[in-house]
Amino acid sequence: MNNEKENKTPKRMHGPGRGPGEKPKDFKKALLKLKNYLKPYMHLIIIAVILSALSSILSIVGPNKIKDLTNEIQQGLIVNKSNIELLVEDIQKDIKQNIVLNEKDLESLSNEDKVIYYEVLAKMNNSENKETLILELPESVKLLIFKDTTIKGSIITNKDKSEFVNIMSNFNMDEPTKIYKDLDKLSKNVNELIKPKMNLDKVKDITIFLVCLYLISAIFGYFENYLMVIASNNFAKSLRTKISKKINKLPLKYFDKNSYGDVLSRVTNDVDTINMSLQNSLGTFVGAVSLFIGCIIMMFVTNYIMAITCILSSLFGFAFMSIILSKSQKYFNQRQIELGNLNGHIEEIYSSHNVVKAYNGEKESLEKFNNLNKKVYDCNRKSQFLSGLMQPMMGFIGNFSYVAICIVGAVLTLKGNTTFGTIVAFMIYVRLFTSPLSQIAQSMTQLQTASAASERVFEFIEEAEMKDESSLTGILEPKKVKGNIDFEHVKFGYDNDKTIIKDFNCKVKPGQKVAIVGPTGAGKTTIVNLLMKFYEINSGDIKIDGMSINNLTRENIHDLFIMVLQDTWLFEGTIRDNIKFNKDDVSDKEIWDALKVVGVDHFVKSLPKTLDYKIEDNESISAGQKQLLTIARGMIEDAPFLILDEATSSVDTRTEELVQKAMDKLTEGRTSFIIAHRLSTIKNADIILVMKDGNIIETGSHDELMKKNGFYAELYNSQFQN
Repeated sequence: MNNEKENKTPKRMHGPGRGPGEKPKDFKKALLKLKNYLKPYMHLIIIAVILSALSSILSIVGPNKIKDLTNEIQQGLIVNKSNIELLVEDIQKDIKQNIVLNEKDLESLSNEDKVIYYEVLAKMNNSENKETLILELPESVKLLIFKDTTIKGSIITNKDKSEFVNIMSNFNMDEPTKIYKDLDKLSKNVNELIKPKMNLDKVKDITIFLVCLYLISAIFGYFENYLMVIASNNFAKSLRTKISKKINKLPLKYFDKNSYGDVLSRVTNDVDTINMSLQNSLGTFVGAVSLFIGCIIMMFVTNYIMAITCILSSLFGFAFMSIILSKSQKYFNQRQIELGNLNGHIEEIYSSHNVVKAYNGEKESLEKFNNLNKKVYDCNRKSQFLSGLMQPMMGFIGNFSYVAICIVGAVLTLKGNTTFGTIVAFMIYVRLFTSPLSQIAQSMTQLQTASAASERVFEFIEEAEMKDESSLTGILEPKKVKGNIDFEHVKFGYDNDKTIIKDFNCKVKPGQKVAIVGPTGAGKTTIVNLLMKFYEINSGDIKIDGMSINNLTRENIHDLFIMVLQDTWLFEGTIRDNIKFNKDDVSDKEIWDALKVVGVDHFVKSLPKTLDYKIEDNESISAGQKQLLTIARGMIEDAPFLILDEATSSVDTRTEELVQKAMDKLTEGRTSFIIAHRLSTIKNADIILVMKDGNIIETGSHDELMKKNGFYAELYNSQFQN
């Protein structure tokens, strides 16, 4: 049925509906349209998004608890500086209050100790640093000056204080770790007071809390991924279903303007792209945004100076990401277009590979393939290069932030404005803060890819369909149809500015064999397309048994016709399945009877498993045998009308005789329309319609037309001229 393609709008054999020169897609508009199509799965997506946000929020709480855990562990690894300070303060108090001994205490001292005491006391009167001079006093004097006391439940005797002063005389309070080597020399009471103590119960509680926190976060993350996989896969499945249904509702003119390869690309590549992008982007994007915002809040709550440091060090990443996103979008859009071009070319070349080989077209097709492949490569290279810059740049920003936090944190620690645990918490916050930047960038890249692919898919789904026929009430039962067909002033054009069929009139009686002949482009196949309602006529009418086809559904009309085309169509399946195509109530006996009538039963019996023999794509069945099998399929259909469109054009002369006999059997008792270039095959037609420029210029039987010696006679005789 494709003999008149030159009359139609030129078919684009390699490229999508939109050309590379058109404006880039609208990213926001594509996302809004994607949202509308996702409405049936929005409940799953919303739950997944909430789980993703909760998972991120729980992750944000973690560093703050890690800060507490770090500080608790730190306290358990160093001496108790605060208790040391309390003990020192108590000793200084004793010195201040008890440095002047009363008469009773002096009497208890030896003469030698008294002399030393008075000498030291004299020095103290002339010195501001009395604490250092206390070391020169005899032990007996120290014991009189120091008094027993209780510090945080620990009893510290005067002897304990004296030992502490002697041992720790060189101790610097700004360097408390030096006391470790002297801990064993101190008295038991002082040792218990200042030695490192770790609150294991508190450490245990914080650890259990963190484990539960991160476990719940992981569970939320798992279910978020699970729900997004379900939603995206179901959405992809629904898109494929819609596309499959849409293909059957699209008019033939759509496929005349768009390549099969581009349609396949939309069904496979673009739908899979949407599926994978939704799985990996939407939940990740929301989780990353939640993590990003939550990190900022928690950082300011923890330490605003270090929070400002982290944000300032990451600002460059924001600016870089926005620039990259603005530059990369057009390359992602262009990539989908060029991929459709490439797929269209591949489909065209490999579906006609024999022709390419026969005409030595390998070089030209390879050059074209290389050109299209290079365009896809360039778009991929540019888009992936730009999006690929984000990850290493975000890594650099993250590492730079680590350094900045360490420097600022160290300064704040020295000044006593923060703790080591806070620095550890901020090291984690830096990772959590910079990680969302790269995740957001990656998610935006995937959303860009999804938008480019979705617009192509939605463009296909939203293509104008054939007219809705649900309101049509006319019905013709195939077994009750008499076989009258009337063409009344039919006019038709594939384009409004070009009319192909100008004023076609013809009355066909039941059982007549009508041959339609004419030069290429005369409109022969167009008449059949209009009769089958593949196209809507511009004006006029076609009636079957007096009923206008405008009142009949396409399905009803198709049930009335058997079609045997020039291009034989056998799908991958058994002989049985091919013969009874789309009919369930067909017995093997009926199939064998049909095969016998068309004369192909001997061939089928010679095959292994006969009717169960499976036809493969690379099957070496001859063109004539394939044509006979399609004629047998028509015998099973048993409809009142028959259309033979160049059914013998692809077979040799000997096979043509077999096919011709089979077609004669098929035409018995049916109103038949035969389109043929070989005029010798239609000599026995009851009426021959000679078409030229969309009109019938001659009509009659073969003998009548030959006697007229007109256009038909000229066509017929030209077959035998050298």
